[in-house]
Amino acid sequence: MSTITLGPAAESKPIREIAYETLKHAIITGDLPAGSRIVETDYAERMHISRTPLREALRKLERDGLVEYMLRRGVIVRAFTIADVEEIYTIRNCLEMITLPAIIHNATPQDIARLRAILAEMDPLNEAGDAAALSPMARRFHAELTAISGLKRTIRAIEGQDEYITRFSALSIAKENRRSAAHVEHHELVNLVEKKDLEGFESLMRKHIERSKETCLRALEESNLRRNSRD
Repeated sequence: MSTITLGPAAESKPIREIAYETLKHAIITGDLPAGSRIVETDYAERMHISRTPLREALRKLERDGLVEYMLRRGVIVRAFTIADVEEIYTIRNCLEMITLPAIIHNATPQDIARLRAILAEMDPLNEAGDAAALSPMARRFHAELTAISGLKRTIRAIEGQDEYITRFSALSIAKENRRSAAHVEHHELVNLVEKKDLEGFESLMRKHIERSKETCLRALEESNLRRNSRD
């Protein structure tokens, strides 16, 4: 049985929110894999909380589509479907596109230098084909790029999807052809920001994030086929 403990800052948030965030993180990262049963009495005891806030957290997770109530089985962690992943990427990509004009408007030479420093760290990882190390660096690059926009509400909405994206983006970057092409595109994106070329920036970013989504979906489909063939 996996160990689930409440996250920090319980004093500043309702217990139900801390329970929700803790369980959500465990589900998204795979610590609570698809098919796991969440028995209220067991998890309330393990998390040192009463069943009422846990039940409220589970209802919120159900609305998120992360768990489902099944007859005679109780609360079960749902598997992510192709449709789930496609929707998550679509939301994330639309939000990222909103930030592009503000990035072009706000970007300073210091911002460009910071982005190029990240890419310089990524260059040898790409050459080595180190997908495990490159994936978090790619997410860091996009986070730094988006932050230049200064659109705090949009950035918070993006961050709300990024926990999901963290789990799936490694599928995309593990594909050798896409990994190398995406890294080249990262360099080109910075060049376009430096030139204040909004049209070119929007065009390349739209292709960049859509290609990543499509690659991830193909990789997920292949993974599902392999799993089904073993069952």
